Amino acid sequence: MLPRGASARLLRAVIMGAPGSGKGTVSSRITRHFALKHLSSGDLLRDDMLRGTEIGVLAKTFIDQGKLIPDEVMTRLTFHELKNLTQYSWLLDGFPRTLPQAEALDGAYQTDTVVNLNVPFEVIKQRLTARWIHPASGRVYNIEFNPPKAVGIDDLTGEPLIQRDDDKPETVVKRLKAYEVQTHPVLEYYRKKGVLETFSGTETNKIWPHVYAFLQTKVPQINQKASVTP
Repeated sequence: MLPRGASARLLRAVIMGAPGSGKGTVSSRITRHFALKHLSSGDLLRDDMLRGTEIGVLAKTFIDQGKLIPDEVMTRLTFHELKNLTQYSWLLDGFPRTLPQAEALDGAYQTDTVVNLNVPFEVIKQRLTARWIHPASGRVYNIEFNPPKAVGIDDLTGEPLIQRDDDKPETVVKRLKAYEVQTHPVLEYYRKKGVLETFSGTETNKIWPHVYAFLQTKVPQINQKASVTP
């Protein structure tokens, strides 16, 4: 429940976190408990590319060339969707990712709060590199949570497991460094504006109650009896 004196106006929020930080899990819990719409720029992009929209076709040309999608394309894509959500509180996920995107967003909407998930890179690296797959069946193993009975071997066929390129330590480190370089100016920008709320930890289940308690002061809950547990 919103405390007395807290604003009941629509919330404009952003969630940030490196790949593997638990951002997807936290976002889905937020939308389950609170009255706001979750907008993932990655999902939007995939949807537009699938439907062959003008923005989707444009974005695909950059992806096919191995290039980053320009800020103006991502901004157009997101703003097009936000126009349909003027009556709702919303949570942006994956946008803004660069300083020009953050400035463009601020030019159109007032960003009220930025939830930043700060998980040590070492922990994320461990999480992401623990995944191995059996290529023929698509069976996925996790060395920490769901290990194969014999190291590097599929339980059912006895065939070797492989690690996807995306899950290899060197690739994970590269992705995390790229994220840090790209988003550091964005976090600084929001810190200076006084809207950045950073939640640090190594486990999503331990970070979540703090995010939950913070958002209770900002936006109505869907179910007042909703539990703080996942």
